[in-house]
Amino acid sequence: MTIAEKLLAALAALMIVSPAYGALAAPSKAAAQDWTHVVNVTPTGAYVLGNPAARLKLIEYVSLTCPHCGHFALEGLPQLKARYIQPGLVSLEIRHAMRDPADLTASLLARCAGPHGFFPAVDAIFDRQETWLTKAAAYQEANAQALSAMPRRAAVQALAEHSGLIALLAPRGITPARAKACLADTKTEKLLADMTNEAFGTRKIEGTPSFVLNGALLADTFGWEALEPKLQAALK
Repeated sequence: MTIAEKLLAALAALMIVSPAYGALAAPSKAAAQDWTHVVNVTPTGAYVLGNPAARLKLIEYVSLTCPHCGHFALEGLPQLKARYIQPGLVSLEIRHAMRDPADLTASLLARCAGPHGFFPAVDAIFDRQETWLTKAAAYQEANAQALSAMPRRAAVQALAEHSGLIALLAPRGITPARAKACLADTKTEKLLADMTNEAFGTRKIEGTPSFVLNGALLADTFGWEALEPKLQAALK
């Protein structure tokens, strides 16, 4: 055997025994789909994050001015996404359960981002909830009489500007002009009102956040600590 033949034989043997050489390594499986990038829209206009064929279909009733919803968004939602939504086990539908004018304003702007921009917009709103909500409350208190005399569209526009919500969402592609148009969108306003009526009138939730799992309202479940054990039990 020539020196060249011996070298080729040695190299071939090395490739067989060493996984560092990809030529003879077993082919890797295709990467699993990340369902946190998939958003669908229900017939009622709600946005659903995750696998539409997930075993568990979770609905969250949300108020964007609710501090408990804000806590869940910051503490529980990241775990829900990573452990359950990303692998396709759970889908999450957001339904609005509005409580006040600031909630309506924030909800209109969040939906202004469209289906795929909605969830990041809601994350941004909750991340800065205390800041913009404090500004909104101060503006409402100082201008209560003027706001009550304004047409609804003008009042919502003023609240959006003085709370800082328009500036907050501008980096997400919602320009001031686009925000103004969304704040005047009566069709979306009705959709949000219908969701709110369904939440408190039909479903009769006691507060926000409230959760429905595969059609059943979960009792005494207002945070991640109570929600996750019920998800685990339903997956068994």
